[in-house]
Amino acid sequence: MDKITKVLINEEFCKECLYCINFCPTHVLESDLTKFNSRGFHPAKLVNEDGCIMCGICAQVCPEGAIEVFRIKEEVKK
Repeated sequence: MDKITKVLINEEFCKECLYCINFCPTHVLESDLTKFNSRGFHPAKLVNEDGCIMCGICAQVCPEGAIEVFRIKEEVKK
Protein backbone atom coordinates (compact mmCIF):
# COMPACT_ATOMS: atom_id res chain seq x y z
CA MET A 1 0.00 0.00 0.00
CA ASP A 2 1.14 3.50 -0.78
CA LYS A 3 0.31 6.56 1.21
CA ILE A 4 -0.98 9.61 -0.55
CA THR A 5 -1.02 13.02 1.03
CA LYS A 6 -3.69 15.49 0.27
CA VAL A 7 -3.13 19.03 1.49
CA LEU A 8 -6.21 21.17 1.19
CA ILE A 9 -5.84 24.90 1.59
CA ASN A 10 -8.99 26.97 1.92
CA GLU A 11 -7.74 30.05 0.13
CA GLU A 12 -10.57 32.21 1.43
CA PHE A 13 -9.58 31.58 5.06
CA CYS A 14 -5.87 32.31 4.50
CA LYS A 15 -4.63 35.62 5.96
CA GLU A 16 -1.09 35.32 4.56
CA CYS A 17 0.42 35.08 8.04
CA LEU A 18 3.15 32.83 6.55
CA TYR A 19 3.23 30.53 9.60
CA CYS A 20 2.63 27.47 7.42
CA ILE A 21 5.42 28.49 5.07
CA ASN A 22 7.88 29.35 7.81
CA PHE A 23 7.24 26.22 9.90
CA CYS A 24 7.17 23.69 7.03
CA PRO A 25 10.28 21.53 7.49
CA THR A 26 10.49 20.65 3.80
CA HIS A 27 9.61 24.08 2.38
CA VAL A 28 6.87 22.84 0.06
CA LEU A 29 4.54 25.78 0.65
CA GLU A 30 4.71 29.28 -0.81
CA SER A 31 2.50 32.32 -1.09
CA ASP A 32 0.63 32.30 -4.37
CA LEU A 33 1.64 35.70 -5.64
CA THR A 34 -0.48 35.25 -8.77
CA LYS A 35 -3.78 35.70 -6.94
CA PHE A 36 -5.59 37.36 -4.07
CA ASN A 37 -8.43 35.94 -2.03
CA SER A 38 -11.56 38.01 -1.39
CA ARG A 39 -9.91 39.61 1.67
CA GLY A 40 -6.92 40.80 -0.35
CA PHE A 41 -4.35 38.25 0.81
CA HIS A 42 -2.09 36.02 -1.24
CA PRO A 43 -3.11 32.50 -0.18
CA ALA A 44 -0.62 29.76 0.56
CA LYS A 45 -0.19 27.02 -2.00
CA LEU A 46 1.50 23.65 -2.10
CA VAL A 47 4.27 23.84 -4.68
CA ASN A 48 5.86 20.41 -4.28
CA GLU A 49 3.39 17.68 -3.35
CA ASP A 50 6.03 14.95 -3.63
CA GLY A 51 8.19 16.76 -1.09
CA CYS A 52 5.45 16.84 1.54
CA ILE A 53 6.25 14.48 4.43
CA MET A 54 2.70 14.56 5.82
CA CYS A 55 3.80 16.01 9.14
CA GLY A 56 0.74 18.27 9.37
CA ILE A 57 2.67 21.11 10.99
CA CYS A 58 1.20 23.56 8.48
CA ALA A 59 -2.32 22.68 9.62
CA GLN A 60 -1.37 22.85 13.28
CA VAL A 61 0.18 26.33 13.10
CA CYS A 62 -2.48 27.90 10.87
CA PRO A 63 -4.45 30.26 13.14
CA GLU A 64 -7.32 30.39 10.65
CA GLY A 65 -7.74 26.62 10.25
CA ALA A 66 -7.29 27.08 6.52
CA ILE A 67 -5.19 23.95 6.00
CA GLU A 68 -6.14 20.30 6.31
CA VAL A 69 -3.79 17.39 5.72
CA PHE A 70 -5.24 14.01 4.85
CA ARG A 71 -3.31 10.79 4.76
CA ILE A 72 -4.93 8.38 2.39
CA LYS A 73 -3.92 4.78 2.02
CA GLU A 74 -4.34 3.56 -1.51
CA GLU A 75 -3.74 0.07 -2.74
CA VAL A 76 -1.62 -0.03 -5.86
CA LYS A 77 -2.39 -2.72 -8.40
CA LYS A 78 0.66 -4.40 -9.87
